[in-house]
Amino acid sequence: MTAKVLIVEDEGPLAELLRYNLESEGFRVWHAETGEEAELLVREERPDLVVLDWMLPQVSGIEICRRLRAKPETRAIPIVMLTARGEEADRIRGLSTGADDYVVKPFSLPELMARVKAILRRSSPDRLADVLKVSDIELDRSAHKVTRGLRDVRLGPTEYRLLEFLMESPGRVLSRAQLLDGVWGRDAFVDERTVDVHIGRLRKSLIRGKEKDPIRTVRGSGYVFGEPPSRL
Repeated sequence: MTAKVLIVEDEGPLAELLRYNLESEGFRVWHAETGEEAELLVREERPDLVVLDWMLPQVSGIEICRRLRAKPETRAIPIVMLTARGEEADRIRGLSTGADDYVVKPFSLPELMARVKAILRRSSPDRLADVLKVSDIELDRSAHKVTRGLRDVRLGPTEYRLLEFLMESPGRVLSRAQLLDGVWGRDAFVDERTVDVHIGRLRKSLIRGKEKDPIRTVRGSGYVFGEPPSRL
């Protein structure tokens, strides 16, 4: 799975514990200690889910939840609220503000992991699916195998990650910066030309004979995986 999770928690040891367990489950994880930092990371990384502490310095988790729900571009991001406030009125307030789930501290880590996965299965099924399929191309995450029609496609590790990232968002234009972040990581010291090189290698592996190129280049924007949308 390659779903992205943002942890917003000012308690360092708890944040590290959450990061370790989420990364062990295969998630890509970012951490923010304050509400302002969380809003910046949400804009930059567009996480698939936010684990949000209620009691934050300066701006509360409830306010951050309200702000995310007020913006069209972040309205649909699932939010799991963490809090030491377990009274019914507090739970109602958290859920009414827009949280998708509400977990009271101290909590069971296995239960939290199960709740995160359950929410993501509903909101971002392709992020957790074992098998991704677009047209005649299939990527099996559990077997680490790619096929096109009846033939196996052999890919290097970078091309595999690139294909996986593209197949998670079929039909969507992904910029070179987004591909760099999603495949190499935001801290990698590589430039955008690296994306073009690996796209070329991926195409060479995916296309045989008269097979169609599944990757479209969008001039000035990036790449799209899958057939272009039909026009009425």
